[in-house]
Amino acid sequence: MDLKDLMNQPEDGQEGKKESPLKSLEKDLELYSESIREVSTEIMVEGLSAWPIFIAHQHKVDLGELILDKDELNTNWSIHASTLEEFIEKGIIHPEKKDRFIKHFKRPEDFMCLFVIVPEGANFVFYPYK
Repeated sequence: MDLKDLMNQPEDGQEGKKESPLKSLEKDLELYSESIREVSTEIMVEGLSAWPIFIAHQHKVDLGELILDKDELNTNWSIHASTLEEFIEKGIIHPEKKDRFIKHFKRPEDFMCLFVIVPEGANFVFYPYK
């Protein structure tokens, strides 16, 4: 699923009158792209994981390590760096679903794997580096 697939989805048959918060995420990702790519490469090169995951959120999150702080950068979204292994350890991804997740994981050299958290819930999105 791409970020664009999640944007401007009408809710309950209403036309989207309110701008999706994901539009601001897309704007921030353009600014963050190179930094996220560097951290992703570092995670893989250091052998921490072959599956880096980045958590995009606007509130406090107790998962991964903060790498881009919206308050310091005057943006709308903060980003935490994590891994598939941590997601399994914390119970976000069930161990039995690991192989399925890996099968759908896009090349981390070309795409960032984002776990986007919004008030309505959370979802995985693969977003291409710029």
